[in-house]
Formats: sequence, C-alpha cells, structure tokens
Amino acid sequence: MTRPVGVGVIGCGNISTAYLTAARTFPILDIVALADARPEAARARAAEFGLRAVSVEDLLADPDVEIVLNLTVPRAHVEVDLAALAAGKHVYSEKPLGVSLAEGRRLAAAAGAKGLRLGCAPDTFLGGAHQAARALIDDGAIGRPVGGSAFFMCPGHERWHPDPGFYYLAGGGPMLDMGPYYITDLVNLLGPVEQVIGVATRTRAERTIASEPLRGTRIPVEVATHVTGVLRFAGGAAVSVTLSFDVVGHKHVPLEIYGESGSLIVPDPNGFGGAVEIAEVDATWREVPNRRPYADANYRSLGLADMAQAIRSGRPHRASGALALHALEVMEAFQASSDSGRAIDVASRPERPAPMPASLARGELD
Repeated sequence: MTRPVGVGVIGCGNISTAYLTAARTFPILDIVALADARPEAARARAAEFGLRAVSVEDLLADPDVEIVLNLTVPRAHVEVDLAALAAGKHVYSEKPLGVSLAEGRRLAAAAGAKGLRLGCAPDTFLGGAHQAARALIDDGAIGRPVGGSAFFMCPGHERWHPDPGFYYLAGGGPMLDMGPYYITDLVNLLGPVEQVIGVATRTRAERTIASEPLRGTRIPVEVATHVTGVLRFAGGAAVSVTLSFDVVGHKHVPLEIYGESGSLIVPDPNGFGGAVEIAEVDATWREVPNRRPYADANYRSLGLADMAQAIRSGRPHRASGALALHALEVMEAFQASSDSGRAIDVASRPERPAPMPASLARGELD
C-alpha cells in the first residue's frame, strides 16, 4: 500500500466538517492535527472527529505534517500558505487562492522557489457528474463547443450563514465566493479563458444579518454583489456568466454548454454529482447514464487526496495552483473590465487537468 500523507489542518470553521468527513474516504490521507487562531475552535473540532488539537506553530513544526490544508477565511489564505511553505510544507487551500491576482502570483512564486506543491479548491470538477460531462465534450458528443451559460444567483448569504460578514469584504462577493466553482469547471470542460468582458455592481453599502446568532447586525459591503459578463475561451467558445447576491429567484440551470451538433446541461459545480443531460439535433433532452466515481456524496477532500497521491507517485495533481491562479485572474478581470469599460485579456494558459479514470472505486485514486 502507498504510505499515507500526513495532513495538518489550519482553520476549523464551518467548512472543516465537510473536509474532515470526506477525508475518511481516502486511505492516502492521514489527518495528523488541527489548529486554529481560536484554540477553542480547534479543540471542539478535534473532539468531534477524534483528532488532536495543537497550536498553529506546533502544527507547522510537526515533521509528520507534509501538507497543510488551509481552511481559513479568504483574507488569511495567502498569509497562512506562505507560513506553511516557509516551514517546508506542501499547501492545499480553500478557494480562492488569494483575494487578488498579485497575492496569488506571490504565493505561486513562493511555492515554485521552494519546490513545493500548491493546490487549491474547488475540487468539485473532479466529481463524477462533471467528469462525465467533460468526457462527452471530449468525445465529440455535441460537436465543437461554441458557447454556453453559467448562473449562480441568490439573495445573499446573510440569510443563512451564522457569521456572514466576510462574504462582503475583500475576497468575498459572489465572484470570489462562488466564481471558483463555475470558472474552474468551465476550464475543465472547455480549456483556458483568453478574454473577459464584465460589468460589476454593488446595490447596497451594508446588509442586515437575518440568521442566528447575529440576527439584526448590520455588516458593511465592500465588494460587487452582482457580476455579469462573457468569457471568451482560447478554444473559441463564448460563455455568458452571471453571479449575484442580489437575486431573489430565477429559473436558470447552473451550467449549459452549446456545441455545433448538441447541447449539455451540467449540474451545479458546487457539488460532485447530479444529472447530466444532452440534447442532440432533435432538441429532445435526455439524461446521460453515469457510473463514474465520486458522484454520490460530498467528497470535499478529493482534490487534497489527489494531490497527496500525486506527491507519492510523482505525477501532476489536478486541483493545482496554476489552475486556481488562472481562475483568480479570470475573476479579477470582471471587475477590471467593468472599471475600464473594455475587454480584458487573460495571460495565463494552464493545462486542462487530466481526466479522472472512470474505473476508480470509492477511495481509490490513480
């Protein structure tokens, strides 16, 4: 058996539960310890999962920790990642890679200088539904892709999140919060983006929390909350995108891809599974049977596990820093386009991640 890779988790907030639950699926992962700037949060999560809580400093010094899994809030991602790299650890971070392209580039340069791996969420594009959609495109089931649409719209996270303030500060907003799922999956499906045209608006300067325990608290809004535009892909397709925290209701599906001879409906890129539908020349939609792995649950450690397996085998990992940096460049370009009134060229050209083998069993990686 391949020797497991030791993982230390920094950040024990809401998302850590999903990661730690899914990590049990993968024998390649050995969760060594948990840490948080709030020691009580680390102790509570450690007790919940039967793990060890330590200080951030002790976690970074632990020789059994090979990868630091960074689950802090977006504004802390780069600071924590740089500390982990300085300690000689590989890094896998929650999305986004940074709150600006400059931050992301600094982080990527630091990882490269150290010869360490940099990985980043989202990993949902590795899920069975999105891999099935990619296989259909790659196999020519809809012909040459010519366009598509991507929609995420809701009234705002202050309606449900217990502490939603960070969603409206630098690193938040619908683009940097939800955009990584959509942009990353579109790159998985269609390849890299070469140009962005965008409009970004902010409808309110502050919002009121409607969830407990902070119901009634007013929070500032520093970022655009309705972002729309068009992505032009290097392969030629043009995809319309709208991401919003200002929409009460809509009837758009999350993703559609249009080809010369057919169209695909791709399920929510914030999940691993769901129905993939195809319409061919008669325009009749049908669901595509799908037996691919990692489509039946929330596997929000799959990208981390893939990176751990890649460290042991020496191959590239799929949820890579280069892919996350490209997504960050694309997302930042929407605001730049809106501010300047012109199209923004995207300089980075990451390789499409290798497809996941269709024959893997649960817990297996290639």
